[in-house]
Amino acid sequence: MNIVLIGMPGSGKSTIGKKLAKKLNYEFVDVDDLIVRDTQMDLQSYIDRFGDEDFLKAEEKAVLDLHVQNCVIAPGGSIVYSQKAISHLKKNSVIIFLDLSVKTLKSRITDLDKRGIVYLRKKPYEELFHERRVLCKKYSDITLDVDGLTVEQVVRRIGERLSSDAM
Repeated sequence: MNIVLIGMPGSGKSTIGKKLAKKLNYEFVDVDDLIVRDTQMDLQSYIDRFGDEDFLKAEEKAVLDLHVQNCVIAPGGSIVYSQKAISHLKKNSVIIFLDLSVKTLKSRITDLDKRGIVYLRKKPYEELFHERRVLCKKYSDITLDVDGLTVEQVVRRIGERLSSDAM
């Protein structure tokens, strides 16, 4: 079984994912890192050069190419736009939505224009937040409100939820 962390950029998917993987003795996979490796470009440069839709295809391909076990996976925040990728992940994963307020997220991201956020040039951040939040809730097996929690508290909560859901 894998654990997939979904949420907006800035929700802590990678930071929490690394700590959670270490605690569970799992491997950690950051899908953004796979895209950077495969394209030899940072995310924003890729979006600038090829556009949002091509980036979404690259992100989907990176997820569909994943065939792993006992991993914590942190896909990009836009993975929820690909039902195909989400279906692939759901086959052998528990999907956890790290839910935070838009205010908290915006306070964490100081480089919005360099972050590689799909559709940010077409829609305001708040609109993307609401659009993606609906999709995250739809696709997640577990939704955790992590506003105001430390990384350690989130990791502990995930462990508790996974243990209680397994019973």
